[in-house]
Amino acid sequence: MEMTKDVLVSISGKHIDIMNDPSEGYETGDDEIEVVTPANYYCRNGKHYIIYDEVLEGVAGTVRNKIKITGTDVVEIMKSGLSSSHMVFEKNKKNLTYYKTPYGQMLVGVNTRNMEIRVEDDKIGVQVDYELDVNHEPLADCKIKMNIMSKDSREFSVLS
Repeated sequence: MEMTKDVLVSISGKHIDIMNDPSEGYETGDDEIEVVTPANYYCRNGKHYIIYDEVLEGVAGTVRNKIKITGTDVVEIMKSGLSSSHMVFEKNKKNLTYYKTPYGQMLVGVNTRNMEIRVEDDKIGVQVDYELDVNHEPLADCKIKMNIMSKDSREFSVLS
């Protein structure tokens, strides 16, 4: 079965805060967030594109998200709207980007340690482990997991 234009994206992220003192024996920044949202999917020149709008709590307007997957070693996440950024995850590489928010702009560094991309007929799975720094200060070790699947895939009917 081919991936359809209408897909469901599940993105979960884990941010482990480096700022916390490990000697205290607990990690306050160890929170996992998961977003499940309908999205549009298309494939062009062998690259996979997933596009969806994100509504931010307490703020009018939306952020347009575009995820681009190239081969098995590059994932890009582009945001435009209220906040804009272009984060590039490349295996064993560090990429810098400017992140614009309504409150100002930050220089964000993404150092990708590990990446797995699995492309199947009606689903794509992505897992990225990376280190995040802001204005050259290490901020957090992060993990992103993404599952993109056709709305009419069997697994989706189990989820919904």
